[in-house]
Amino acid sequence: MRLADLQRKDVVSIKDGRRLGRIVDVEINSVGTIEYFVVEPKRFFRFFGSSEESTVSFKQITKIGEDVILVDL
Repeated sequence: MRLADLQRKDVVSIKDGRRLGRIVDVEINSVGTIEYFVVEPKRFFRFFGSSEESTVSFKQITKIGEDVILVDL
């Protein structure tokens, strides 16, 4: 699966069903292993300097479906 495929899916918390946003970036360590995904909430208006990005480690992902990525935060 490619990063572009993951970026099309909504990231949803399994604890409360809250939609966290979509993956916008990935952090890779020096060995080439994924450290975490950067998730940004989907907003209609984005203002300069206002960023509410969060991170999700690969271990926190419980299921990758056709439309969503379920995470346990």
